[in-house]
Amino acid sequence: TWHRQIVFRTSSSRPTLMPLLSARRLTKRFPGVVALDAVNFDLKAGEIHALCGENGAGKSTLIKLLAGIHPHGTYEGDLLVNDQPVTFRGIRDAETAGIAVITQEFALIDELSVAENIFLGRAPRRGWRVDWLEMHRRAAGLLADFGLAISPEAPIRTLGVGQKQLVEIVRAMDKRTRVLVLDEPTAALTEQEVSVLLDHLRRLRAQGTACIYISHKLDEVFALADRITVLRDGRSVTTLERNQTTIPEVIKQMVGREIADLFPRRPRVAVANESAISSLLDVQHLTVARSAGEPPLLHDLSFSVRPGEILGFGGLMGAGRTELMMHLFGAWGHRISGKVTLREQPYADASPRVSIARGLVLATEDRRRYGLVLEQPVGFNLSLSSLPACTRAPMRIDQEKEYVRNQHFFESLRIKAPGQHARAGGLSGGNQQKVVLGKALMTNPAVVMLDEPTRGIDVGAKLEVYELINRLTGEGRAVILVSSELPELMGMSDRIIMLAAGRIGGEFARGEFTPEKLLAAAMGRAAA
Repeated sequence: TWHRQIVFRTSSSRPTLMPLLSARRLTKRFPGVVALDAVNFDLKAGEIHALCGENGAGKSTLIKLLAGIHPHGTYEGDLLVNDQPVTFRGIRDAETAGIAVITQEFALIDELSVAENIFLGRAPRRGWRVDWLEMHRRAAGLLADFGLAISPEAPIRTLGVGQKQLVEIVRAMDKRTRVLVLDEPTAALTEQEVSVLLDHLRRLRAQGTACIYISHKLDEVFALADRITVLRDGRSVTTLERNQTTIPEVIKQMVGREIADLFPRRPRVAVANESAISSLLDVQHLTVARSAGEPPLLHDLSFSVRPGEILGFGGLMGAGRTELMMHLFGAWGHRISGKVTLREQPYADASPRVSIARGLVLATEDRRRYGLVLEQPVGFNLSLSSLPACTRAPMRIDQEKEYVRNQHFFESLRIKAPGQHARAGGLSGGNQQKVVLGKALMTNPAVVMLDEPTRGIDVGAKLEVYELINRLTGEGRAVILVSSELPELMGMSDRIIMLAAGRIGGEFARGEFTPEKLLAAAMGRAAA
């Protein structure tokens, strides 16, 4: 049967589940890098097994082997399904064995319907024609089984991120998947969408489906997983029973040392003549629409940020945080009214080029889409926003000077790559984020806007980002930190502003932070 569990007897006559999927001493090499070094891993039927580790630890490489993306013969070691060796020559072989991988980048076609995406490449047919009636009937049944109130005829582009994630899972399960691999499935989900997804995964576990769950959000891991395997530097360090370990212990295994403080904020130190110091960025009564003639999305926003301060921005999805940062940077929106002052000078005609020249820089939320040229080397990306500092007349790049400037940030940010020549798209998420931050810092900014700077990166990389933020404020720069994670906002901010539907729902000084107050403000109401 599909969910058959194979049992053997130990010497103590105690029944033990034979692993559904096993990896034995898997070793994968790339030029100059050992990505996996004799990794061992096993997965039981009806188990959720979390895979944790820093970016670059080997998690993505391991799942690519399991999914057939790196085919048999390109690595050493053995893969076994039901204790039998398997040789996956490609993705289809892995799918035939019942293994499906859902990555952070959805494999969905926006212009096709939900039903068409579910049955992509295997649509029911009547003769030579697609049987549309049967396709929609079967899709409706599958969606209903998952409790999803989604029309099979709805175009994928009309769905939210959480709904798209569930459609991917529905498609995988209709292929009679026995092993479901989820890579950072909640990175872009709201709290409600996360709750729905975790409930569905628990339901699949109860039905016998095995799941490999990869996430940097350890609270989710501990709410969901049965076992946790930690990878570090390409090696499998340990496998722990979830109910016999703790989050600090898992973090210690991931980074190889004790972590005393997850949010090492060094409080802003007041300076002499504090009252005489003006803000580096001042915004008064700002109202912005997507384009001229449209209704506003940001309404009457007023705030300021001072030298050496971290101003946090929170809010629910759609509150307007990213739009605000993009507008201040000059990359989005039509200003209806309001005044912006940057370094004591009016700033009305914003553009990315002018913002950078005047000392305002943005590290974007979507680093892969807007922050990096993925096919270009690390060095190309690092200096991309500060090329005037690397040029000589007549408009020629001084490559030696560019290399030296890049190398300073490459080393100080501890970017893990063979060198500046490494392709940016081939780096781990945490190291890509370091390149984005390095590119921003090479412009020598006075105000640094960080939009979700730690999304999708591991705890070790997060600590490095936090220390970098402390370094920036210690140098007298101002930091605006946008984050969806309340613990991060509360741990790193000197003040927090919560946006609610494009308006300020509340502003709080550091001593006033509580999750209840912040969430109430995000929903546009006062805390009880």
